[in-house]
Amino acid sequence: MTVYASTSGRHFARDADRAVLGGVCAGIADYFGFNLRATRVIFIIAFFVAMPFAAVAYIAIVLLVPAESGRYEYVVEREVRKRRRRLTRKERAQVEDEERAQAAEAVKQRYQALDERLARIEKYVTSSRYNLDREFRNL
Repeated sequence: MTVYASTSGRHFARDADRAVLGGVCAGIADYFGFNLRATRVIFIIAFFVAMPFAAVAYIAIVLLVPAESGRYEYVVEREVRKRRRRLTRKERAQVEDEERAQAAEAVKQRYQALDERLARIEKYVTSSRYNLDREFRNL
């Protein structure tokens, strides 16, 4: 997996849930995968070392970067867990079976995509075009 593939779904946003002063450090820690405390300590040190630049950068990030909250996902997840606890054993087994079926379908689709890719590679390697390309590389 490439670095781009692992980061393409993310975007930088201030974290409103773990904010102390605007959520900038929490957003940076989330985006880059850093420890939140270490990020705050580094920013405090940067504030004392280069106060005008650090203060302007912090204020600019607060004003320009939107804040996001994960509370909605947390509330939804909590409600789903509550509903599962209320289910009977039979209903819980049905839900688990459906989840397993969905996971199996996702795995099946992924393997089909890999199989198609492998078929395209095999088709290219066994074609005369591959042999021609190889001959040109050997020149």
